[in-house]
Amino acid sequence: MSMQSSPEIEALFSERRDFPPPADFAAQSNARPDIYEQADRDFEGFWAAEAERKLSWVQKWTTVLDWQLPYAKWFVGGKLNVAYNCVDRHVENGLGSKVAYYWEGEPGDTRTLTYADLQREVNKCANALLELGVRTGDRVGIYMPMIPELPIAMLACAKIGAPHVVVFGGFSAEALQGRMVDAEAKLVITADGGNRRGKVVDLKASADEAVAGAPTVEHMLVVQRTGHEVAMTAGRDVWWHDIVDRQSDQCEPVAVDSEHLLYLLHTSGTTAKPKGVMHTTAGYLLGIATTHEYIFDIKPDDIYWCAADIGWVTGHSYIVYGPLANATTSILYEGAPDHPAPDRWWSIIEKYKVNILYCAPTAIRSFMKHGDEWPAKHDLSSLRLLGSVGEPINPEAWLWYRRAIGGDRTPVVDTWWQTETGMILITPLPGITTLRPGSATRPFPGVGAKVVDAMGNEVAPGSGGGYLVLTRPWPAMLRGVYKDPERYQQTYWSRYPGMYFTGDGCKIDADGYYWLLGRVDDVMNVAGHRISTIEVESALVDHPAVAEAAVVAKNDPVTGQAIFAFVILRSSAQPSDALAGELREHVGHKIGPIARPKQIMFTPELPKTRSGKIMRRLLRDIAEQRPLGDVTTLADSGIVETIREKAQSSQAEQLV
Repeated sequence: MSMQSSPEIEALFSERRDFPPPADFAAQSNARPDIYEQADRDFEGFWAAEAERKLSWVQKWTTVLDWQLPYAKWFVGGKLNVAYNCVDRHVENGLGSKVAYYWEGEPGDTRTLTYADLQREVNKCANALLELGVRTGDRVGIYMPMIPELPIAMLACAKIGAPHVVVFGGFSAEALQGRMVDAEAKLVITADGGNRRGKVVDLKASADEAVAGAPTVEHMLVVQRTGHEVAMTAGRDVWWHDIVDRQSDQCEPVAVDSEHLLYLLHTSGTTAKPKGVMHTTAGYLLGIATTHEYIFDIKPDDIYWCAADIGWVTGHSYIVYGPLANATTSILYEGAPDHPAPDRWWSIIEKYKVNILYCAPTAIRSFMKHGDEWPAKHDLSSLRLLGSVGEPINPEAWLWYRRAIGGDRTPVVDTWWQTETGMILITPLPGITTLRPGSATRPFPGVGAKVVDAMGNEVAPGSGGGYLVLTRPWPAMLRGVYKDPERYQQTYWSRYPGMYFTGDGCKIDADGYYWLLGRVDDVMNVAGHRISTIEVESALVDHPAVAEAAVVAKNDPVTGQAIFAFVILRSSAQPSDALAGELREHVGHKIGPIARPKQIMFTPELPKTRSGKIMRRLLRDIAEQRPLGDVTTLADSGIVETIREKAQSSQAEQLV
């Protein structure tokens, strides 16, 4: 057993408000209190029992887990098909008329797809892929807006055992090209365009530019979504409606090995070449189906909405594969959360009577900025559970989410996981966990985790922060970095022998609750104190005038690094020198004088990706007055220029 050590990261912010599960929620919870003890006593047995209960197998496995560090193989010897598990078996079991997706386009057009509809469209698309020469094992690129053809295309690939490589529709041609080259894709599926904030995003033009430098791509399959004129290359490009619509609606699923590659998903590559994260079939599907059922307490008649983009892992796991494996009815929405008005989401929830909403903390804080009046216009009483994903959630945002959206009655499950983990790993189970705002609470049943210092010694609960590591394999874990085993070993397994290094800071409080502190890269070193950005941001958002904050470190001749805060105010507040001073003192009061920002800049918005993540590296560039790094993944690249110009024109405006 490792020695316990002093904290690696200061733990300054404390939150003690607790919310036990509502009695009626606990009474009907999918998860029972003994689930943790059962899973920890025999974690392989726990996952094996879930695999027998939740998945349909063509051939049963012979070995639950083959663990040759750092490579795991789950359900060795088993054969199955993901598309069959997500669609066909539900139709066979009499659920063909059940709605799989309610789709809402940004302009207001709608579609409803039942499981029978989905089966028919998946089979026709799979047959079209076969006609275009795609075979089991071939990689297929997918670069699409949030339209039903996106999950249909993914499932069609899974039906014939062709790994897909989805690229977020907000990425540039250069980003798409790099991923297609790395994957050696045989075909790319795209659309003429998509709708975003009332404008057409020309995906086909970007795809053309990308494919021109991707020599393995033989064909491009194009969905007509927006109807604007696009170039079609004869012999290479084919319209979806010309080839898919005429196909047979019968297609036999290909039974593949448990460890067959289901998909590649590349990390964003903000600091280096994107990593092609590999996820395989049985373990991945089991991990996401199980977590989806227990964490979201899914019932057969639920209307569930994960408001992410399918281009990210959240969408792969909790819009497509997890919900469909559980025969869930989901919402798909094409556009921006605040278009044409800040209540677009709330109108969708009211219209479809959504029961479960899963979204990013940045979206929640953005809605806070707009004020309570927007959700108050709508009947949100259908909601019974809320969730957050993407980065740690500030306690005040958590409390606003529960109050303004959940009516002060719904549990809020804050979840931690990564592209690499495939499934949620640290999370409450809403029927049995007492919630604490801002904490992801504890590892999912069967998951091993701890917090260590730089030497790998365990940091004692209640004593401070360190680095989050995972101590045992889990079914949906990545199976490596595509074509780069050395990078896999070096990135995740070299820092702490025998343990997976997540790259995230974390603290465990005296009650055993986990508090994620953001990426280790975002830890600031102020006068010898290692302070996480999330704790300072939480203290700022705790002030009633603040809707959102992003904090970065700036080089300082006295303290080594100083704290530079970018602050978005609520609509009821106005920026001033006096308010900046008040915010500095508020942070000092909440978490200590050492954490007071040296500089505060008020800004109307923050640079974010379309998935809602704040691009802190660009804020660091602004704070240090450096040339800006890559901005191609931003939802609005103009925001960062606006912030930079303001910073340059008023460098000392809020300097203390």
